[in-house]
Amino acid sequence: MQFLNVFKSISKITLTSWFIIFLLVVLGLSLLKSKEKMTSRKITYASLLISMSFILSFVKFLQMPQGGTITLGSMIPIMLFAYIFGYKDGIIAGAAYGILQFIQDQYVVHWAQVLIDYPLAFAALGLAGLYRKNFTVSLIIGGISRMIFHIISGAIFFASYAPEGMNPLWYSIVYNFSYLGPDLLVCIIISLIPQFKNAVEKIKLSVN
Repeated sequence: MQFLNVFKSISKITLTSWFIIFLLVVLGLSLLKSKEKMTSRKITYASLLISMSFILSFVKFLQMPQGGTITLGSMIPIMLFAYIFGYKDGIIAGAAYGILQFIQDQYVVHWAQVLIDYPLAFAALGLAGLYRKNFTVSLIIGGISRMIFHIISGAIFFASYAPEGMNPLWYSIVYNFSYLGPDLLVCIIISLIPQFKNAVEKIKLSVN
C-alpha cells in the first residue's frame, strides 16, 4: 500500500514540471560527457540533484493542512550540492528548486509570502554549505535555516490560523517544527547510514 501511495503522489506531478525535470536531467547527463571543467560540473550536479530533490518531495509521509510535508529526505540532494560546491552555489540551486516547488504545488496568500516560502526558504537550504567538514552538521544548518523562513512567513501571513489567545509566532514555530523537524530527522538518519556517508565523501573528493 505504501508503494501505491508513492506512485499516486508521483503521478500528481504536472506535465510542465516533468518537462522541466526532463530538461534538467538531459542537460546534466550531456554535461557529464563533456570535457569542460568546474562550470559544467556544477551545472551537471545542480541539474541532477534538483531533479532528485523534486521527485523525492512527492514521496510524502504526511501532508499538513496549511502547507508543508514530511518526505523521504527530499532536502538531502540540494544540501548535498551545497556541501560539495559551497553555500553560494547552494543558495542558487535551492532558489531554483523553490521556484520549481511553487510551479508544481503553490500555496498563495500574498506575494511576499510566496517569496519567503518558496525561493527564499529553499535557497536557505544552500546555507548547508557553510560547514563542509561533516554532512550531518551541514544538514542541520540548512534545515534550520529553511525553517526560520517558514516561521517568519507563518507568523506574518498565517496568524489567523493560530488558536485564540495563542501568540502567532509561537503558533508558527510549533506548526513548522511539527513537519520540518521530522523531515530533517529523516535526512539526518539517512546521512548517518555508513554506506551513504561513505558515498557522500567519495563524491566530494572526486569533485574537489
